[in-house]
Amino acid sequence: MPDDEINTKDIPEQTDWTGARRGVFYRPVKKQLTLRLDADLIDWFKTRTANGEGYQTSINKALREYVSQRSHR
Repeated sequence: MPDDEINTKDIPEQTDWTGARRGVFYRPVKKQLTLRLDADLIDWFKTRTANGEGYQTSINKALREYVSQRSHR
């Protein structure tokens, strides 16, 4: 159905976006790979995971923070 044929009269127009949150539904594309890390680094991340997230998520966040800091220079 073309857009001009869709009846939206019963749907109020959204004009107040104060409570909106950006990026709630965005999930970055993940790519599986094999990466060799030192065993002590893996153990460190495994023992310090918080909020139920996995150690791989923690490693990803650490790498993202590192790249972010280097990119702003």
